[in-house]
Amino acid sequence: MEEKKLDLNSIIGFVLIFGILLWIMYQNQPSEKEIAAEKAKKELVAKQEAQAKADKAKTASLPAVAVTPGDTLQLAQLQKTLGGFAYSATLPSAKEAFTTIENEKIKLKIANKGGYIVEATLKEFEKFKKGSGELVELIKNNNSNLNLQLLTTDNRTLNSKDLYFEPTLEKVGADQVLSMRLKAGANEFLEYKYILKPNDYLVGFDIRSQGLNKVLNSAKPLNLEWDLKTYRNEKSISYEGRFSQIDYKYEESKYSNVNGQGQGKEETPEKVSFVAFKQHFFATILATEKPFETSKLQSDNLVKDEKIDTVYTKQFRANLPLAFSNGEVDYKMSLYFGPVDYKTLKSYDKNFDKIIPLGWGIFGWINKWIFIPLFGFLSSTIGLSLGIAIIIFTIIIKLAMSPITYKSFLSQAKMKVLRPDIAELGEKFKKDPMKKQQETMKLYNKAGVNPMAGCIPALIQLPFMYASFQFFPAAFELRQKSFLWADDLSSFDAVVKLPFSIPVYGDHISLFPILAAIAIFFYMKMTSGDQQMAAPQQEGMPDMAKMMKIMIYVSPLMMLLFFNNYGAGLSLYNFISNLITIGIMFVIKNYIVDSEKIHAQIQENKLKEPKKQSKFQQRLQEVMEQQEAAKAQKKK
Repeated sequence: MEEKKLDLNSIIGFVLIFGILLWIMYQNQPSEKEIAAEKAKKELVAKQEAQAKADKAKTASLPAVAVTPGDTLQLAQLQKTLGGFAYSATLPSAKEAFTTIENEKIKLKIANKGGYIVEATLKEFEKFKKGSGELVELIKNNNSNLNLQLLTTDNRTLNSKDLYFEPTLEKVGADQVLSMRLKAGANEFLEYKYILKPNDYLVGFDIRSQGLNKVLNSAKPLNLEWDLKTYRNEKSISYEGRFSQIDYKYEESKYSNVNGQGQGKEETPEKVSFVAFKQHFFATILATEKPFETSKLQSDNLVKDEKIDTVYTKQFRANLPLAFSNGEVDYKMSLYFGPVDYKTLKSYDKNFDKIIPLGWGIFGWINKWIFIPLFGFLSSTIGLSLGIAIIIFTIIIKLAMSPITYKSFLSQAKMKVLRPDIAELGEKFKKDPMKKQQETMKLYNKAGVNPMAGCIPALIQLPFMYASFQFFPAAFELRQKSFLWADDLSSFDAVVKLPFSIPVYGDHISLFPILAAIAIFFYMKMTSGDQQMAAPQQEGMPDMAKMMKIMIYVSPLMMLLFFNNYGAGLSLYNFISNLITIGIMFVIKNYIVDSEKIHAQIQENKLKEPKKQSKFQQRLQEVMEQQEAAKAQKKK
């Protein structure tokens, strides 16, 4: 029977349905008045929060007091609030001042007050769009704090962020070493030591105390509070937020993450070796040689509305206790400020590369041992344009997979030849589905056809497909690299800006997903007939022919909806991949696989002695016979 083709009325119907859906989505968009009201509400909440912070800072901050040398009265007044650390307020460094250290890659600004980094700038990378001149700043304008809660022997609780440290900068060989000391006396202090090597993203960061066993209460660990409100650095704030999270290593060799898409997602791992505040393509990582015994990690999503929340993506918080040893604290740590680039992170031999989501199991192996080396070779060694590198990369992968494609199509062709025989068995044993199954299996065995042979090649290709969905969003090389109309292959390639936003789809039209969707449509249209012929209808099973017809239209639609906001590099890969598959299938179908020869071979096989059944086939046959016997017994 001739397959019914899609006529003009069906096409008009699909267009009208899609148009109605778009109209409904548009009608459900909030009005300008509603958006304005929501914006005003958020601004009011932000203002209230800012005021509360300011009020808290007024009461908690411990400002420096200029102490006249020998003025014991003023020193006594300071001791009432600062206890043993009153000495720090008597030093010339007790003022709002900063020390800057930098190399070829990063620039850090450290404040006297608190002794922590208040600015961290990456000198090689720009925000949003290359050429803007605005460098990526991971820390600035008080978006980050690093604080130690100091419990003193006289039961005071002080915060290191409110106290003044004395800076000492020196050169040790080619390294810059900055010592920030919170002093309780001439030789009693809490020290943060920053060590910056040339041309490096990693900064040595040691925390130690000296002579404070009589100042600090060592009964409980010092609580290190570290937080970061992450700035938006990429074109799409929602896409950046999707891949922004807290990653951490714990219990020697375990890795996990806190991905706060909602509010207040929290984890409490033990024996933590590093904590990474990851912002898709950039990260701030705190690593320690001596693991933190316990921890509390929290991630909050700050993007509720892309049109309003345009500055920050996530709020990360970490509470990490520093244990005392013989009345003192001594932790050798390091801070990483840099790109989430596989080769760069791997070079530190600290397992930082684990923060890149390459997939678990076989998917991660494919990315690590095939995709990353191959793409790295094409993009850097040969020096190709990144768009051309993706195309060549796709061609190589698809050609390598072509024997599997051939096996899959050959199996479909064999099943297609057997379809009349299977249909005959279906008619013959219409009232006995179990007998029909048994005879069908005998036919497969006699003809030398394995019904599973078409599925296995497809299953082998699935890990490579899934690996690509992990690889391209994580490929740092694509960031701000242009190709054709796409100005950034790591973000969407909008060619039309819509005056409204469609749920899931967005407020723009990306072209590469449209091309990929068209390619998927023609590929499925090309193969659906063979798949329907190769998949005979089974009793009690869904109508596969109808399902495949539906999928011809559903799959491209899904590609359009979900990939519109994904990186253009992934859509380009899928577009080229489907084009190549169409070409390979065309060649196989028209020049390699001969249906007449397959038919002749199957007829010849039927005349031979059937091959010995595999253990699986034998077991399946036994199960069918048992079910048939049970059914017959029940009728009695």
